[in-house]
Amino acid sequence: MQIETVSDTYHRITFSDGSQLFLVGTAHVSSNSVDQVKAVIEEENPDTVCIELDAGRMQSKQSSWQDQDIRKVFKEKKGFLLLANTALASFQKRLGAQTGTAPGEELLGAARLAKEKGIPLSLCDRDIQTTFRRAWAKSSLWNKCKLLATLISTAFSDEKISEEELEDLKKQETLENMLNEMAKELPSIKEVLIDERDIYLATKMFTTPGKKKVGVIGAGHTKGILSALEKLDRGETLKSLDELNHIPESGNWGKILGFLIPALIIGLVIYGIAANGWTQGLTTFLYWIAVNAGCTLIATTISLAHPLNILACSVTAPFFALNPVLGVGMLGGILEATFRKPKVKDFQDLNDDAVTFKGWYRNRILHCLLVFFFSSIGSVIGTFVAFPMLIARI
Repeated sequence: MQIETVSDTYHRITFSDGSQLFLVGTAHVSSNSVDQVKAVIEEENPDTVCIELDAGRMQSKQSSWQDQDIRKVFKEKKGFLLLANTALASFQKRLGAQTGTAPGEELLGAARLAKEKGIPLSLCDRDIQTTFRRAWAKSSLWNKCKLLATLISTAFSDEKISEEELEDLKKQETLENMLNEMAKELPSIKEVLIDERDIYLATKMFTTPGKKKVGVIGAGHTKGILSALEKLDRGETLKSLDELNHIPESGNWGKILGFLIPALIIGLVIYGIAANGWTQGLTTFLYWIAVNAGCTLIATTISLAHPLNILACSVTAPFFALNPVLGVGMLGGILEATFRKPKVKDFQDLNDDAVTFKGWYRNRILHCLLVFFFSSIGSVIGTFVAFPMLIARI
């Protein structure tokens, strides 16, 4: 395989069978990237255009949020996935507003141009839900906490960036430094979001039909994709797409913790009954209910949930915490969407509201996510606060 490096963001690749791939690395909110992608497709007139999108994200960029059922999202236990997706999207939109370019416009522009020219389009990325679910499943509890903290701070960040600074982020040296920092702080997240997708994207582009192809990707994937393409061209075996699409089961510690906490709480209550009688045991259990319900009450109140939802979450949280299958956050999200059903305007204003702190409270869809998050966190805090109090009473 031969690689002609035109710039940090553009590589002309010739494979051993004579086929070619013109790989364009972009920043997803850069007007320069939009122009570069268009110019490469116009100049090369490829047989196929490959873009870093999956079918789900392509549809979401082309269709309305009105097709989504927010209550179904919570019932399917995808609340944290939607929260993460929305936080990232709001950050991209904020940067796009500063640079005057809609997030992913270079990808959609490539798709539109391919359609105009009658060129087949290949969606080469892994499904975003699969990526998030793999990242979540492969992360430790501490890394999950760091990931959530990063997402939340990103969603409400007021960071400013110029077009020049954005272009600097596409330079290979800058990208490598950023990815190295990410690998230190969140190694499992970097593996799933970057390394695995490098292989996935490279495999899809390599196997997509066409003697001449244009590939449009985020600049952060360029080095990894080039490395994977070289191995594929030599006939080396990489991770299969089936393997990369597999959702691993939660780690043993996660499963153990899910059952251990309820078992310990019940054990403390039973021990209190055996050691000090029914009255003391019942008092211990009432302390557990009071602490867990109290923390959930405070958290859901901060989220400004519907009053009846605050009451329902507070009352049920201590009992849901004893069942590793259930979660008070799921109930909170579903009830909020029921008491304050999202309106058409909420769907229409979703992207604009997601970039402001007030918007997350004003928009009924985003507000459901806030209630889901705060009620979940409140119950978790209540569980850990209650332990030393329960032990002290025995």
